[in-house]
Amino acid sequence: MKSRAYLLDDEPLALERLRRLLARFDDVEVLGSATEPEEAISALAADSVDLLFLDIQMPRLNGFEVLSRLPVQPLIIFTTAYDEYALKAFEVNSVDYLLKPIDPEQLRRALNKVARLRTSGTGQDLELLVKSLAESLQKKQPEYLERIASRLGERLRFIDLADITHFYAEDKLTYAAAEGKSYCVDFAIADLELKLDPNKFLRIHRSTIVNVSWIKEVAALPGGGLNVRLRDQEGTDLTVARDRARDFKAKLGC
Repeated sequence: MKSRAYLLDDEPLALERLRRLLARFDDVEVLGSATEPEEAISALAADSVDLLFLDIQMPRLNGFEVLSRLPVQPLIIFTTAYDEYALKAFEVNSVDYLLKPIDPEQLRRALNKVARLRTSGTGQDLELLVKSLAESLQKKQPEYLERIASRLGERLRFIDLADITHFYAEDKLTYAAAEGKSYCVDFAIADLELKLDPNKFLRIHRSTIVNVSWIKEVAALPGGGLNVRLRDQEGTDLTVARDRARDFKAKLGC
């Protein structure tokens, strides 16, 4: 019995990756997807589904607020980049969770659970569920990322943010630079800016975020920009865009 699914994630790259992964499974049919919570609520009100893949941390409305506005409660698989969440809370009733970037084997595990629940007819109490998860999230959710995952073939590598010198975008992909290597991550630069501690990471260009603890020196450039040299082994040079130079200097006290 196929599960009719809908996908909601404010990160387009993560959404597209989930679509590709689900295309491998014959027991799931993706009926629609959205990066805007309001769009998803309208779509799900018009046509209910069996299964909802739901991001938690989104602008304007988080995943729990989306749940509270749905007229009909589907089975839910949460997707999250934060393994510090109270993950045990996600296992109540028919809820499951997946850590980003999503692993195919973990996705299969979650889909198997959905199949069992649909067969048994187990339901959820939406009001109690949302209240329980929201309270747990409020107590235990970290304000910012502490590490980030990168996929290496069939394996995931988790990198401590303290080891990352900077993030940069190139050819529509985002990379974390650490230990002289570059690791592809599933976040756009704009999304990362919201998920990183602004006291530790600063966006210095539309395609670059720097870890301030790795900055060795700053020099002025013609035209009002700045050059940032890092204290990594390569002595990496990064450019602070002219329109970001004033804020950059103010935050660094220089």
